Amino acid sequence: MSFDIDVSVRRGESLIAARFATGPGATVLFGPSGVGKTSILQMVAGLLRPESGHVRVDGETLFDGAARIDVPPEQRRIGYVFQEPRLFPHMRVGANLRYGMRQAGGDRDGVVAMLGIGHLLDRWPRTLSGGEARRVAIGRALLSGPRVLLLDEPLSSLDRGRRGEILDALVAVRDTTGIPILMVTHDPDEAERIATAIVRL
Repeated sequence: MSFDIDVSVRRGESLIAARFATGPGATVLFGPSGVGKTSILQMVAGLLRPESGHVRVDGETLFDGAARIDVPPEQRRIGYVFQEPRLFPHMRVGANLRYGMRQAGGDRDGVVAMLGIGHLLDRWPRTLSGGEARRVAIGRALLSGPRVLLLDEPLSSLDRGRRGEILDALVAVRDTTGIPILMVTHDPDEAERIATAIVRL
């Protein structure tokens, strides 16, 4: 089982909670803006500490409030792609990808081919379109050797054509790598296209 999540946290006056267990493939957290989808993603990544519950990925416990287990984020082997690509502006695309490989190795040529970014390797991040930058960010996350890939609204602010390109890339990642995906979106078309399981919030 890829994900076994039961978490809750209070932020201001709101209680954010989710409980789900899903298998391999892509699990989509689906719901309107402001419902807490990103907070749930952050709890899985270890960037936000739940007040109770547990986080288990592929049978390994990353957080358990009752057992006082809380694996640090850097030890969770999670690839996280934020809403903004967050590429290093002082590094060309190729160097950004190599940075992801520093500790994990990885098949750079395979990832580059799968995402169609070979022609971008000598480019500076500031020269990339939104869709190109997202594909590079996904590639860097994949090359870090993650056990799971977390995607926070990876298609936000992109036009329809660019969204289609990124969705194609994500389907390839899902079907080719076998790495479980946990993705946040509020777009029903995106959810239906990529998801093998949908968690409605």
